[in-house]
Amino acid sequence: MEILRYAAFTSDPAGGNPAGVVLDASGIDDATMAATAAEVGFSETAFLIPPAAGIPPAAGIPPAAGMPAADGVPSAGGEWTVRYFSPLMEVPFCGHATIATAVAYARRHGPGTLLLRTRSGPVEVTTTRTADGAVQATLVSVPPRTAPVSDGDLAETLSALGWSVDDLDPTMPPRAAFAGAWHPIIAAATRARLAALDYDGPALLKVMKRNDWATVNLVWRESADLFHARNPFPTGGVVEDPATGAAAAALGGYLRELALVRPPARLTVRQGDDLGRPGTIVVDVPAEPGSGIAVSGTAVQLG
Repeated sequence: MEILRYAAFTSDPAGGNPAGVVLDASGIDDATMAATAAEVGFSETAFLIPPAAGIPPAAGIPPAAGMPAADGVPSAGGEWTVRYFSPLMEVPFCGHATIATAVAYARRHGPGTLLLRTRSGPVEVTTTRTADGAVQATLVSVPPRTAPVSDGDLAETLSALGWSVDDLDPTMPPRAAFAGAWHPIIAAATRARLAALDYDGPALLKVMKRNDWATVNLVWRESADLFHARNPFPTGGVVEDPATGAAAAALGGYLRELALVRPPARLTVRQGDDLGRPGTIVVDVPAEPGSGIAVSGTAVQLG
């Protein structure tokens, strides 16, 4: 098994969010994937499995409607199943590991379009070469949606974060948002509040596991189209995720559903600055209600 290491949403190895990438995980069982992700130690490792290899029903990955099985995989694309593992658990979808996987695949086989079967549904990711020779990847999420966060869960979350209701931006109400995985979106009123993050891990983990939240998406809106984000990730065994593509997609769906942007809109999410691993996530929000959110970024190989 060849394990590649990439940092996504950056062109600098010292920035962005590192991910493990296995471009051919044929014949690798769940236990080996989980152990590999724990050994790699990044927030996620992605395992790409060609359709011919098959997936045992116990894996729980539904077939992707409208994505016929391919006999072999063309050099510039094709249909694959992808599994994502954090150091502690399997997750249904991971944006930064998808970007890293697509860039790694394009560097080896050439740019094109991959159709990925994830636990959350089909995700299309397209790679292109930029003028300077880098590879840019764009994924389109599954249809996003939001759900209320109960008063009790919000109070418990704020308590674990050490935040109060007065720390929140009243123009962006807390909601749980989904674009492949669930993330509560909690908006800080100031950049200083977002920067001063020191949370109670066990307390936050308790409310997250009860609600099946992947990360907590803490954001601050600097301007109409520029956001800063931080993402605690205790459920995955990581204190904080440096750049979270799935949460950025969920944010785009949230903003459209609550009419907090005027689509079509292009947004920039800055994440990782407070960790010393700056990354940039570009989010395109189409006008059509319920349509997938596009998330774009580059990635660079580590080591």
